[in-house]
Amino acid sequence: MQLKGLVRFFTALLIIYSLYQLSFTWLVKNFEQKAADKAAQYVSKAYPTPSVKYPSNKDSQAVWQEFLDTRKRAYQDSLIKASENETVTYGINGAMSYKKAKEEELNLGLDLQGGMNVTLEVEMSGLLRSLSNNSADPNFLNALKNADLRKANSDADFITLFIQEYRKLETTRPLATLFSGASSNAINIKSTDQEVENYIREQARAAFDLTFDRLRTRIDQFGVAQPSINPIPNRGLITVELPGIKDKERVRKLLQSTANLQFWEVYTLKNNNYATGWQRTIEAFNVKYGGATDTTAKKDSSSVAKTTAATETKDTGATKKLSDAITNKSTDTSKKANTASLPSNSITNYIQFIQPYQDEKGTVVYQGATAMVAVKDTALVRSYLNEFTNNFPSDVIWAYGVPDKDAKGVSASIVSLYALKTYNRTTAKLEGDAISDARQDFDQYGKVQIEMTMRPAGAAIWKRMTEENVGNPIAIVLDNVVQSAPNVISPIPNGVSSISGNYSQQEAADLANILKIGKLPAPAKIVQEQQVGPTLGEEAIHGGSMSFIVSFLVIFALMLLYYNTSGWIANIALILNLLFTVGILAGLGATLTAPGIAGLVLTIGMAVDTNVVIYERIKEELKRGKSYLTAISDGYSRSLPPVLDGHITTLLTAIILFYFGLGPVKGFATTQILGLLLSLFCGILVSRWVSDLFTNKKKHVEYFTAVSTRIFQHAKYKFIEYRKVAYVISIVVLLGGIGSFFNGFNYGVEFNGGRSYTVQFPTKVDMESVRKDLNQSFEGENTIIKTIGDNSKLEITTSYLIKDTRGSVADSIVEYRLYEGLKKYIPTNLSFQEFKSERYLPQTKKVLPTISDDLKTGAVKATLFALLVIFLYIFIRFRDWRYSLGTIVALLHDVFVTLIVFSFAKELVPFPLEIDQHFIAAVLTVIGFSMNDTVIVFDRIREDSRLMPNAPMGEVINRAINETLSRTIMTSLTVFLTILILFLLGGEVTRGFAFAMLVGVITGVYSSIFVAAPILVDLQGKSKKKNKG
Repeated sequence: MQLKGLVRFFTALLIIYSLYQLSFTWLVKNFEQKAADKAAQYVSKAYPTPSVKYPSNKDSQAVWQEFLDTRKRAYQDSLIKASENETVTYGINGAMSYKKAKEEELNLGLDLQGGMNVTLEVEMSGLLRSLSNNSADPNFLNALKNADLRKANSDADFITLFIQEYRKLETTRPLATLFSGASSNAINIKSTDQEVENYIREQARAAFDLTFDRLRTRIDQFGVAQPSINPIPNRGLITVELPGIKDKERVRKLLQSTANLQFWEVYTLKNNNYATGWQRTIEAFNVKYGGATDTTAKKDSSSVAKTTAATETKDTGATKKLSDAITNKSTDTSKKANTASLPSNSITNYIQFIQPYQDEKGTVVYQGATAMVAVKDTALVRSYLNEFTNNFPSDVIWAYGVPDKDAKGVSASIVSLYALKTYNRTTAKLEGDAISDARQDFDQYGKVQIEMTMRPAGAAIWKRMTEENVGNPIAIVLDNVVQSAPNVISPIPNGVSSISGNYSQQEAADLANILKIGKLPAPAKIVQEQQVGPTLGEEAIHGGSMSFIVSFLVIFALMLLYYNTSGWIANIALILNLLFTVGILAGLGATLTAPGIAGLVLTIGMAVDTNVVIYERIKEELKRGKSYLTAISDGYSRSLPPVLDGHITTLLTAIILFYFGLGPVKGFATTQILGLLLSLFCGILVSRWVSDLFTNKKKHVEYFTAVSTRIFQHAKYKFIEYRKVAYVISIVVLLGGIGSFFNGFNYGVEFNGGRSYTVQFPTKVDMESVRKDLNQSFEGENTIIKTIGDNSKLEITTSYLIKDTRGSVADSIVEYRLYEGLKKYIPTNLSFQEFKSERYLPQTKKVLPTISDDLKTGAVKATLFALLVIFLYIFIRFRDWRYSLGTIVALLHDVFVTLIVFSFAKELVPFPLEIDQHFIAAVLTVIGFSMNDTVIVFDRIREDSRLMPNAPMGEVINRAINETLSRTIMTSLTVFLTILILFLLGGEVTRGFAFAMLVGVITGVYSSIFVAAPILVDLQGKSKKKNKG
C-alpha cells in the first residue's frame, strides 16, 4: 500500500482532534452533574418529598414533584452561573472556564434537551411598499396582494411573483414610476424595468441580511445558552433554535416584533367631528341592520361619551364589569366577520365607550382610548368601522391596545380601541429611528416602564408635538399596537419619554432591547414553530442512546461471527468512524438531534458495508487459489469501483436532503454525509493499512468462519428465468403505488399545515370521545388524533384558525379551545395556565400553510432531483443508458412499495405512519442505499461481460448476481439490523423514519436482483452486444 505514512498521520491527527473536541463535552457534563447533585441535596433538605407532603393524593404529589424539579433546576442554574468563570480545563489558548468550554461542547438539538424551534419568513411586501414610498396605486396594491396569494404554491421568489402580477394589471407603465421616488440616485424615472428589478433585488438582499443581523443581536441579548440562528436566503427563511425556552409568548414577541415605533396624535370624543362620526355610525348601523335608533346617542359629543358607566382602563372593577357586559351581549366573532351571524341591533353591543373623568382641579379629561372591545370581537368591530369609515375624519386609523394582565399574568378578555390622527400621512411625525437608547425602569409609583432617550432631531420634534398637545393624549404605538396613550401635562423639551403599561420586568427589558437594536427593515413572520419539553428530550436521548449501543454491539459481534479475525479490522474501522464523526460534529459546532442519532445508528450499518464488500471480494480471490498477499491486494483494488459508486450515490442523495431539508432533518443529513466520507477513509485506507501490518510480518487474518463457508458460497440460482414473474409483481406494485394516491396518506402537520399538540393525560382516555369533544370545541373543524405509546398520551392535530392572521392571538384562542375541549379528561381544578405547562403539553408545533406547501414542493423536487442525479451518474459511470434506466425503474419500485405500505397500512399499525420530512429523509436514504446493491451487481455484470464475451446476457447476469449474492445480503443485513433496533428502541421521534427504512431496505434487495438487472436482458433484445465498459 502506498502513502502509508500519510494514512498514519491523518489517523493519528483525527484521533487527537476528536478526543480533544469531545473532552469539552465530558468536562461540561461533569461540571453540570456536580451542580445537579448539590441542587438535589439542597432540595431534599429544604423541602419534604411528595409522598410525605401529600401521602394520599397522587395529583398533588405530581404537582409538588414538578415544583421540586423547578426548584432544583433553578438552584442548579444559580450554582453554575456563580462559578461559570472558574477554570475547568486548559485548551490550546490556555486556561478555559466552564463558560468557554460550554461553547465548545457538542450541542444537543431541541428534540433532545427541550426548547423552541422557530422558522421565520422575511416578508418582502412591506419592503416593496417602503421602496414605493407607500404608493396607493390600486394596481400596485393588488399586485402585492396577488403575489402574496400565489407565494404558497409557487417556487418563484416574491419579487418575481410581484412583477408578474403587476404586469398582468399594468402592461405599459414602467416600474420606475413606482420606485424611483425613494431610491436616491440608484434609479430614476428613465430606468428600465430590468434596472428597477435589479435595484429591488439588491434592496431585498440587504433587507434580509439586516433583518438577520438584528434578530441575531436580539437573540444574543435574550439570555439563552447556545442559541442557533441560521439564514436560508434563497428561500427567505431564518431558522432559530432556543434551548431550554418555555415561554412561547416571549419568543414570539422577541422575533416577530418589527420594532416599528410611532408617536401619533389621537382623536378623543371631545373632538366634535369625531364624536359626530360615532353618532352617525350608530344611527347608520341601526338603520342598515334593522335595530332601533339608540336614544343615548345625542348630538352632543359628551352624551356619546356617557353611553355607558365605564371608567378608566386601569379600573379593575370597571374592567370586570365591562368584560361581563360584553360577554353577555356580543356574538362570537372568532370566525371571519362575513361568516358571522347577523349583528345585534346596535354597535354599542360590541363596544363600550369610556367616560371622561374630572381631575383634582375639576378639569374634564378625555382618555386616549375611545372605547373597550372584547378581544374576540376585535376583527368584527374593525370590519364595521371600515364599513362606516366615511362617517369619521378621513385621516383616522384604528388601532387596539395591549390587553391588561392580572397578577398571574393572564391577559384580560378586553382591549382598548384608539383612533389615531394621521393627517393622512403614511409615517408618523416621530418614529423609532429617533430613539438613541432605551432601558427598563420604574416610575414614581414603582410600576415598570421603558424609558427612551431621543436623538437631537427627534427631541426637537417631540418638543413641538408635546407643546401642541398639552391636555391631549399622544399614542405610543409599537407594531400597530398602542402601548400607552398618556395625556400631555406639559411640553417635554429634553427628548426623554417613557412607555408605561402592565409589563413585567422581563417584558419591559425585552421591549427596551428591541427598541434599542432598531426596526427590522422587513417584517419576519413565524411560519413554523415547535416547542419540546425537557421530559420528551430525555426520552429521545434514552431511546437514541439505547439503539446506538445495541446496534454497535450487534454489528460488532456479527463482523466477528461472519468474518473471523478480519472482523476485528472492520470493527476498528467502525470505532474510528464513529469517533471521527462525533468529534468533527463537535468541532464544527453542529447540533446533534434525534434524527442525527438515527444517522449515527445508520452509519454503524453502512460503515461496515465497505469492509463487507472488500472482504467478500478477498474471499473470492482466495477461493481461486491466490496467496493471501495477492488476494488482499486484488480484493481491495477490484472492490474499489463498486465501493466508490455506492458511497457517491448515497452521498449525492444526502447532499440533496441537506439542501432541501429543514431543522432536525438537516442534522440527519449532516451526520450521514460525514459518516459516508469517513467510511471511505476508515473502511478503505485505515483497514488496508492495518491489514498490511499483518502481511508485512508474514502473518494474515482469517476471512472465513464455519458459518460463512456454508452460506451463498456456491449459489447457482437462475434469477433471470423468473424475471417475467418479477415484472408482474412490479406492475402490481406500480398500480398499487398509483392507487395509494387515491387511498390517501396521513400527512404530518409539516405538509398539511396546522397546529399539533402532544397532550399527557393523568390516565388512559377514549380517543373517539376526545375527538368528538374537540371537534365540537373547534367548531366542527376535523381533529386528527394519534396515540403515542398508550392512550394516556395523544398527539392532537387541528387546522382550526390556521389561516387566521392574528398570530399569537389566534394561537392563544386555539390553545384555550383545546383546554375547553379536554376539561373532562384533566384534573377538575386545573387552570388554563397550568394546562399549558410541560407536564400536560410536553410538545407543541405549528406550521402555516405557506411553509407547508413550500416543504411539500421541496420534498417532491428533492426526490425527483435525486433520481435525475443518479440516472446521470450511472450513465456516466457505465456509459450505457440501459443501466441508468434499470436503476431508475428499480428505485421507483422501492419508492412505490414504501408509499403503498404507508397508505394502506396507516390504519393497521399501532404507531403513526405520516408523510413528513422524516419520511422524505427515509425515501432519499433508501434511494441512495439501494444503489449500493444495484451498483455492485452492475459492476460485476460489466466485469463478467469481458470474461464471457460470447455468453448470452442472461447467463452473464445470473452469474454476476450469484457471485455477489453474499455481499448483497450482508450489506443489506447490517443496515436492516441497525434500523430494526432503531425502530424497536429509538422512541417515537424516529419510529416512522425507521419503519420506512425497513420497508425500503427489504424492497431494495428485491429490486436490485429482480428488477434492475433483468431489465438489461430485455432491453438488449436480440442483440449480442455487450457493454465493453
